Amino acid sequence: MANIAYIPGDGIGEEVTSQGIKVLEYLDGAYNLGLKFEKFDLGAERYLKTGDILPTAVLNKLETFDSIYLGAVGDPRVEPGVLEKGILLKLRFYFDQYVNLRPIKLYKEEFSPLKGKGLEDIDFTVVRENTEGIYAGIGGFLKKDTPDEVATQEMISTRKGVDRVIKYAFEYAQKFGREPKLTVCDKSNVLTYAHNLWQRSFKEMGKNYPEVEQNHFLVDAMTMKMVRNPEIFDVVVTCNIFGDIITDLGAELQGGMGMAVSGNINPDSISMFEPVHGSAPDIAGQNIANPLAAVLAAGMMLRELGYGNLTPKVEAAVKSALENNMVTADQGGDLNTDEVGDYLVKTLKSNEEGE
Repeated sequence: MANIAYIPGDGIGEEVTSQGIKVLEYLDGAYNLGLKFEKFDLGAERYLKTGDILPTAVLNKLETFDSIYLGAVGDPRVEPGVLEKGILLKLRFYFDQYVNLRPIKLYKEEFSPLKGKGLEDIDFTVVRENTEGIYAGIGGFLKKDTPDEVATQEMISTRKGVDRVIKYAFEYAQKFGREPKLTVCDKSNVLTYAHNLWQRSFKEMGKNYPEVEQNHFLVDAMTMKMVRNPEIFDVVVTCNIFGDIITDLGAELQGGMGMAVSGNINPDSISMFEPVHGSAPDIAGQNIANPLAAVLAAGMMLRELGYGNLTPKVEAAVKSALENNMVTADQGGDLNTDEVGDYLVKTLKSNEEGE
């Protein structure tokens, strides 16, 4: 049994996540999971009407849930950063979701932008530290709006924060890695304080996981290897800013942002799952948005809630939709958003009956 807080958000958020809800509701009925959903109207509309972004009372209520399913945040009527910081980042920090989990997985050969690289080659996971680094927000201005202006933004790495995300990455590699193998990605040759800490933590933590192969790449070499030899990666752990960058590169390797999903995870508290393609306001309300990332995010959420046996079933349904071209126009099909969701449910039901 699990209570899920559902935040559709802005733009296409509700259109795509409603397909994820459709899939979850089918699985709930088929496997008697006891899932319950409650919708929260957080986003641009609420902010523009009331001035509220994420009130304390709502945060307190969210504390009573087992997981959060988020659609998208962002609206051209609102200054950039207001909703993103006020909702997405606030939730990450409030619930101490210190792991950002981003699978980089190619589901259809034709989507690979890399010559000669296919399904077996593009299949790894990035574990990104999610609450520290440059995104901690420590910094400020001196003599702002003058010729002598100084702006500072500090990279924060604590021993506790680095240790816990590296420990999570080792355990994730041990449980879900193919080989298993864990690669730490940093810039320790230049960031000789912050990333020296990462190096020491990785080496010391690695002594507890001798069965996990351990590797290291500087971030510039990492980006080159992701393009040239993505098959060498299994699980990657990195800091907040580098994780932000390399996972977007990874999204392109798997066929674009429309296939990218994100888990913001606190293993001991409430985690949040989302597609990362954004709110796409230019196509909102047209029922043409690609819902596959939102559905995959729902599948990832199931694993965190303890229903990991169902996650591969969701992935198999998505793969079937791609293979049979039962997708939206941006991926070469001619279905609308709702029809893709219906096809996924039909496929799940068919696969269950065939077992």
